[in-house]
Amino acid sequence: MSEPIFCLNDVTKSFRNVHALDHVSFAGHSGEVVALLGDNGAGKTTAINILLGSLKPDSGQARVLGMDSSRQSLEIRQQVGFVPDRPAFYDWMTVDELGWFASGFYASGYHEQYRAQITKFDVPLKKKIRTLSKGMQAKVSLSLSLAHEPHLLILDEPTSGLDPLIRREFLESMVDVAARGHGVLLASHQVSEVERVADVVVILIKGKLILKARLDELKSSACEIILGSGATQVDPHGIPGRLIHRETSGHQQQWLMLDADAEQLKLRLDEYEGLTYELRHPSLEEILLQMLKSSRVDQKAASDSSRETPQPTTP
Repeated sequence: MSEPIFCLNDVTKSFRNVHALDHVSFAGHSGEVVALLGDNGAGKTTAINILLGSLKPDSGQARVLGMDSSRQSLEIRQQVGFVPDRPAFYDWMTVDELGWFASGFYASGYHEQYRAQITKFDVPLKKKIRTLSKGMQAKVSLSLSLAHEPHLLILDEPTSGLDPLIRREFLESMVDVAARGHGVLLASHQVSEVERVADVVVILIKGKLILKARLDELKSSACEIILGSGATQVDPHGIPGRLIHRETSGHQQQWLMLDADAEQLKLRLDEYEGLTYELRHPSLEEILLQMLKSSRVDQKAASDSSRETPQPTTP
């Protein structure tokens, strides 16, 4: 495979006593839409800011378009398209004036490309920015980021608060960018919608990299097992695959397995006499929710263990 268009290599970043990123490594290539998923505080924005050079890692390295993010942040930001969650505009300008102003930072042809993109999105050029809806402003932000034809487009929660139609148009634009051979890094919590456009999924939970996989491979190898009668006799260590989460509701158990083959699972479960079960392939949103549940269970267990550990007494 070709050299990654962006990568984090063993990156750690802390703010006081909080690990925003804990030895995180992942990469993306040209032609891919990489979805960076996780709940609030997972480390998504920190990872993006380190790639853009706005933050320096405590350890590890970030590279974008072959450049070191810590040393070449200005060059990176000139060559990357970035759409933040809350874009900052000179809102007294018209849509067209904003494009003209931004063109001063890029090579010739930027303003013409910006106008073409704005026209495609049906945003009126003569409207002042402050009079636009949030959805229209989001389209302006995306147009600004695409007008210089960047090889990498980075978006941090770009569809937050937008109506479903605008979100869909945004996501379809990401597919168009990737189809032209460029890379896309999309941080979002709109998991069900991201699922329609992502090629690669990266899941962060509390600063730790939990999963990186191609979406098609993840969905084909993820299996949810719902165990009914006879569930107590099933040994999870004897089941093929990687157990990610397990919970019990009454006499029923629900397991999430990764790296699993449905046919092998069925053969193994059929060996248990009297066992009733159901197998299904979960959605990406269901996989993420189960991982978040598992993380919270592990965190609670660690907290309980810490409280139960006897503390040394002073004589």
